[in-house]
Amino acid sequence: MSFLSVTISTLCFWVVCSVINCVLFMLYNCTMDFHQKIVPLSRVEEMKFDKKKKTVLAGGCFDILHYGHLYFIQKARSAGDLLILLLESDAFIQNIKKKKPVHTQQQRAELLAALGYVDYVVLLPLLRKPDEEYEKIVRQINPSIIAYTTGDIQEDHKKKFAQKVHADILLIPYLESFSSSQLITYAPIFRD
Repeated sequence: MSFLSVTISTLCFWVVCSVINCVLFMLYNCTMDFHQKIVPLSRVEEMKFDKKKKTVLAGGCFDILHYGHLYFIQKARSAGDLLILLLESDAFIQNIKKKKPVHTQQQRAELLAALGYVDYVVLLPLLRKPDEEYEKIVRQINPSIIAYTTGDIQEDHKKKFAQKVHADILLIPYLESFSSSQLITYAPIFRD
């Protein structure tokens, strides 16, 4: 066999493998009931994540899902094999932003779980001792990577947690023009 035919055969093999991988990924995410991806914090400890897979951990409020969120989620997922999102509670949003979220935590979880990039959405309660409880969650999940955006006010804590579990940090650029708060300001939303 000539070098050219071996190269073409190898290239064809990789193309076929890539196509099969894409089809399996789509089938998995289309057939899996997205509600199975939503887990309460109390179940995290019993979950067993494949140690051979690179697990990415990220979190946020994700109220009024927009392109900036999608960009962040896609970049986080592309860095590993499994993406776990920690989803803040309605009470957390109320405390931090001084207003009710547009979508409830369950609605936000369902929107996120329906995305093919997301493997699990962990529902966080309002944490009474955030530093201790976040650290415990990070230790339970034991991610390979902790992802967050530039300008994250919890950056120092996330770096500290990453060091404790020997995880890498993935800093994803924050897209300035996309913010749930801006969307709420510019679009009149009527709700109870």
